[in-house]
Amino acid sequence: MYKRILLKLSGESLMGQQGYGIDPQRLSQYATQIKQLADQGVQVGIVIGGGNIFRGLSGAQKGFDRVKGDQMGMLATVINSLALSSALEALGQKVRVLTSVRMEPIGDYYNKAKALRLFEKGNIVIMAGGTGNPYFTTDTASALRAIEIEADVMLKGTRVDGIYTADPEKDPTATKFSEITYDEVLARGLKVMDLTAICMCKENNMPIYVFDMDTVGNLMKVIAGEQIGTLVKP
Repeated sequence: MYKRILLKLSGESLMGQQGYGIDPQRLSQYATQIKQLADQGVQVGIVIGGGNIFRGLSGAQKGFDRVKGDQMGMLATVINSLALSSALEALGQKVRVLTSVRMEPIGDYYNKAKALRLFEKGNIVIMAGGTGNPYFTTDTASALRAIEIEADVMLKGTRVDGIYTADPEKDPTATKFSEITYDEVLARGLKVMDLTAICMCKENNMPIYVFDMDTVGNLMKVIAGEQIGTLVKP
């Protein structure tokens, strides 16, 4: 059993079947599973992407200034974080949103000491706004926060049930890894997370577990030690 985890959630997954925005059913499913984790005594930190609302890089390709586009993406992660915190509160779970840029009263300004105090008081801590800087993804933000809060593992919840030799949605011959090293991920050029995030985890020995978060019950299976995804380790 892990004592403290960092859960990275995909913004796109929050769309559910809608194709845009936040699907209330998917949001409720996520909140219920995360609360079950907290009820087991696991300290849960969360970073959510913003791709269901706005993605800075794709915005830049459409003519947005890259810095402005990334800032818009940061705000999108705050919207998702507020939605998830609201869903958790509705279940009776204590939760706080910390933001990487100052925006009180929407959320408190993030720092490690504050996050750790909140964990000890039984709060789930949602860390919004990415790193607070342009040119960094929420994958990198989740790697950074996982290392900062001294998480036992970084759980990356995606639409796919692990890491494959190729994109399983495009290549039917792709085979899944149960375990893989950081170096092999980098050597094969696998699109697990961006390069900066993988290198940060490698340098700080932060294990990454990639699994399908969209299947209800999978989060508890990961915590219980079931091999349903892919572990990235030294």
